[in-house]
Amino acid sequence: MPSPIEFYFDFSSPYSYIGAEQMDPLAARFGRQVDYKPTLLGAVFRISGQRPLTEIPIKGDYSRRDFARSARFANVAFRMPDPFPISTVQAARACLVLQQERPDLAAGFIHAAFRAYFAQGRNIAEVEVLRQVLAESGANAGAVIEATGRAQIKDRLKSLVDESIARGVFGAPYIFVDGEPFWGSDRLPQVERWLASGPF
Repeated sequence: MPSPIEFYFDFSSPYSYIGAEQMDPLAARFGRQVDYKPTLLGAVFRISGQRPLTEIPIKGDYSRRDFARSARFANVAFRMPDPFPISTVQAARACLVLQQERPDLAAGFIHAAFRAYFAQGRNIAEVEVLRQVLAESGANAGAVIEATGRAQIKDRLKSLVDESIARGVFGAPYIFVDGEPFWGSDRLPQVERWLASGPF
């Protein structure tokens, strides 16, 4: 069986959202699974010296325009959230709890959380909103929220962040196909060609 496509993401990344909305059907066409791996861009940026695009002079205005245009191009619902960016530590931990205990619900939660923030304007950094999204995804929201406080889950997220940095992840989404790295949702056509015919 072909190896899974590794998809590093941050719930506060618009391009991660746009990429994630397209990733599952793309992978399925080539008989692949998607291994969704949450990371924290705040930690990555501290190493790389970057900042969120919207906070960079001149580039910030363009980035907001590009978020919306890229979503339209991909036929993905989008509205610029406020506040932006947000802390995604709790949502990432919730994702890891589901991946460990209810893997059948994990991908659905990832998509629901992205849509809640980037299409519905719901701040998933707020515990009550996160609780609602978990419940809407079929999870036992209270149990998942409680489990996010476990040392093992906290350590797992830290390990994934460290892993992403060690592998050269400097933004999101960051996709590995058979070890080959692709950065950004705009690289999905290249991912598709790689899946279809191999290295180029």
